[in-house]
Amino acid sequence: MKQPAVKISIVALAFLVLVSMASTPSYAGGENRTGTNAAPELLIPVGARDIAMGGASIAISSGLDAIFWNPAGLARAKNAANAMFSHMNYIADIGVDYVAVSGAFEGFGSIGLSIKSLSIGDIKVTTEDAPDGTGQVINPTVVNIGLTYSRLLTDRISVGATATLISNRFDRVSATGFAFNAGVQYSGLAGVSGLSVGVAVKNVGPQMKFDGEGLLRQGNINDVLRPGSFYQVNAASFELPSTIEIGLSYGVDVAENNVVNLASVFQNNNFAADEYKVGAEYAYDNTFFVRGGYNFSEKTKNSSLPVPDQTTYIYGFTAGAGVHYLVGSLDLTLDYAYRQVKFLDNNHIFTLSLGF
Repeated sequence: MKQPAVKISIVALAFLVLVSMASTPSYAGGENRTGTNAAPELLIPVGARDIAMGGASIAISSGLDAIFWNPAGLARAKNAANAMFSHMNYIADIGVDYVAVSGAFEGFGSIGLSIKSLSIGDIKVTTEDAPDGTGQVINPTVVNIGLTYSRLLTDRISVGATATLISNRFDRVSATGFAFNAGVQYSGLAGVSGLSVGVAVKNVGPQMKFDGEGLLRQGNINDVLRPGSFYQVNAASFELPSTIEIGLSYGVDVAENNVVNLASVFQNNNFAADEYKVGAEYAYDNTFFVRGGYNFSEKTKNSSLPVPDQTTYIYGFTAGAGVHYLVGSLDLTLDYAYRQVKFLDNNHIFTLSLGF
């Protein structure tokens, strides 16, 4: 290996160590703040392949799928231009749509643009005087727009970062914020072919708060005949749901044209208990894929729960399949994933990926 590559490797490994050291003290007690963060849609995963593997693939996630899981993987896309379309049947009849495109530029790196949108549907407007509804409805708008840059530093090391614009609007109140993700992937770890490690720091950014004319209220003073004056309700600010993820993956050729990838991830959350993810993928001739995974979380220490020591984590088993083939010069991949959800409807994810 050339001297510059050695220096880059040392810097990348130092980054991994620093992030790992930072994960424990700064995020302690996250399970006691469950449900109090802003922009929870940032945590909704996208991409059927990685979801089917339980989200354990941050060390090997590549192409447009990697924008969510680990932006360092965008530079590992096999094609110079790519497009991805994904839909998830989420909980409570919510639909999650995701569109992303990317391009690779020689000597510069890869650029990606992504849009995630939630279809929540109509919600009845209720008030203190009309608890059963006023007859009006609102349709919330939740959109995330991300810009990603990723680059291969060597044939083994890639880095990437994403800046995301967060836009939430509910009737006459809205909130806008920014989140930043960064990651690194290192393949051939310790000189072992197929062994990869990845680190991703996600959803780091300033606090968000809602504002707008919907927070105006009219106050009246008793025994005063003049009209009441208006005042603005000052909404509280909330932090983003930041996470730090460290993943390890190992891929092996079990026979000719038969590859198995095993992956695992530890995820440290600042607004929930820590998560553990494991997953596997079997690929035949880089054409047919079968995947599975499992997610679990530490039991919460929050004694206010109805059942002591009961975990608040609602996800479990994941599974899926995919097919990849060439149509002329078009690289086409279809993926499906299933994710088990406790107490609510299970998730179904469909993804179409195109390479040019």
